[in-house]
Amino acid sequence: MKAQKVHFVGIGGVGMSALAQLMYDQGAKVTGSDREVSPLTALLEQKGIKVVIGQKKENVPEDATIVVYSDSVPADNPERAHAEELGIEQCSYFAMLGRVLAGTKTVAVAGTHGKSTTTSMLTKILKDAGASPTAVIGSIVKDFASNYVHGDSELFVVEACEYKDHLLELSPSVLVITNLEWDHTDYFASLEALQATFAMAIAKVPADGAIVTDPHHPHIASVLKTAACRIIDYTHEGLYGLQMPGAFNQMNARAAAAAARIVAPELVQEQLALSLSTFQGTWRRFEYKGQTKNGARVYDDYAHHPTAIRETLTALREVAPKGRIFVAFHPHLYSRTRDLLDDFAGAFSNADKVFVAPIYAARETDDGSVSNKTLADRINAQGGHATALDSFEAIEEALSTAGPSDTIMTMGAGDIYKVADQLVQIPA
Repeated sequence: MKAQKVHFVGIGGVGMSALAQLMYDQGAKVTGSDREVSPLTALLEQKGIKVVIGQKKENVPEDATIVVYSDSVPADNPERAHAEELGIEQCSYFAMLGRVLAGTKTVAVAGTHGKSTTTSMLTKILKDAGASPTAVIGSIVKDFASNYVHGDSELFVVEACEYKDHLLELSPSVLVITNLEWDHTDYFASLEALQATFAMAIAKVPADGAIVTDPHHPHIASVLKTAACRIIDYTHEGLYGLQMPGAFNQMNARAAAAAARIVAPELVQEQLALSLSTFQGTWRRFEYKGQTKNGARVYDDYAHHPTAIRETLTALREVAPKGRIFVAFHPHLYSRTRDLLDDFAGAFSNADKVFVAPIYAARETDDGSVSNKTLADRINAQGGHATALDSFEAIEEALSTAGPSDTIMTMGAGDIYKVADQLVQIPA
């Protein structure tokens, strides 16, 4: 990478920022831009990677050898358009990641839910065992204070995503599939379309590799028919003592442990248990933020699919069996909100009050078919108590009424975490 001059458009994305660190670590000259300051842009600056806030064509170095862009950056973005004028090669995030990982021993973690936590847990287990993996993770991991981990071995652990078939850019020797549900509805027209992508990914794993999954999962069993390698059932793992609540985190831990046994067969049970019991968690995954001035406890979570919301709130109710639960939800994408509307409406049964923020558009435009009010009305029609509010300021004001016996959770894939940061007066 020493001869490469790489410019990242949307460098503050969770995957983009990790890849930027990896390429910088390997000797590339890395620059990047993003629309706003975030914990990830701050992390990059701390590591010596210059980030320009605001996207304009002048940001692209004329001697750049390649421009890497995220899914949220369209072709008419001023930096991408200028790169086109300059004749600079452009490459999507996952295509670039696939290039960088070509020829390495890669463990890829895929699935609808739990990818970041499972990838983080697996990385910690292997790092604690001395395997020295390099890792690209979809969240900032508290144990590493980063979403990237430098390793000295040929082993790479990466979080994979099925959106736009990005998973197929990778060639892992071990593929972990945590679970499988219909998602990314703007790309996959049906569950069957999503399964077809996973079937192709499974077929790519070499005969001497392995698939780690729940082979009895109703949406996974049929796609395993394309496998030429062995299949490891992670549900055979026992339960582990974790610092994080929730049955879903137990499933993540079992998947991580099963994958670690394949990569490092010398691992003993005591090592696995110790690594998982000391795992501190990741940014925006059931993250305790502190207390409001009234004494309400505040948590933040990335959950943005109905199943993840339901499971997370079930775990929150176990943590906070008394008092009210207030949820501020930031829906992610018009397509997902519209296509899974009834599932979303039923996912908040453990919440006493739900405040729904305007839909986070990301890569989409509003076609008028769905709104935060649509979702709030549907929640109420299913017996919930939801209110659509049109700004984070209004949501913060509504949440400020929570008392010392109440618990607040901000939730969603957008920037709703900023509300939690504003509410907290006593740092965690």
